Amino acid sequence: MSNQTIAREQAESRFKKQERLAEEGSKAMAEYEAAGRATREKTARLRLLRLAHEAAKAQQQAAQQQDKPAPKVPKASSARSRATPSPRPSRKSKALSAKP
Repeated sequence: MSNQTIAREQAESRFKKQERLAEEGSKAMAEYEAAGRATREKTARLRLLRLAHEAAKAQQQAAQQQDKPAPKVPKASSARSRATPSPRPSRKSKALSAKP
């Protein structure tokens, strides 16, 4: 073989390699874009399902609250009645109750 045929074969093999790499690159990019599109579509679908579920749950809770009567709030007549009672009796009340 002559130098010219060897050089031509090497050039052809480089050209074919470049074409193959370009084709693989475009194929990989198409797969990457398809995967991204699928992820966005799935996310949108799941978001819609979540929002629909939350809306149904809120509607159900609103219907349940309409069925229940409103809780009665006692009216406070003085500042003393607004204070919360202590859970334990005071020392004075113990002393008074201990003496017969």
